[in-house]
Amino acid sequence: ERYQMKYQYSKTTKAFKVQRALQSGDVLTAATASKRFGIKNLRAEVARVRQNGYVVTTTNRVASNGVQVTEYALGKPTRELIAAGYKALSVGLV
Repeated sequence: ERYQMKYQYSKTTKAFKVQRALQSGDVLTAATASKRFGIKNLRAEVARVRQNGYVVTTTNRVASNGVQVTEYALGKPTRELIAAGYKALSVGLV
């Protein structure tokens, strides 16, 4: 396919496991990703998922024990993001 994403990853990678978890509706934190997948740097894996074309939202909250927690969930692209993608395609950036 002409517009296939450049950052494909195999089904055994950590990024793929994160993508599948997010697609199933899970909300991931560093602690849950570490326990479930052995991921030490969830932010890097989320960046790889984003590079593969998925919208991953980030929410910061304070847990009951007072610790700041970052939660990652799959989101929907905004109209502006889709328009920017079409613009990039039309001017040959992608």
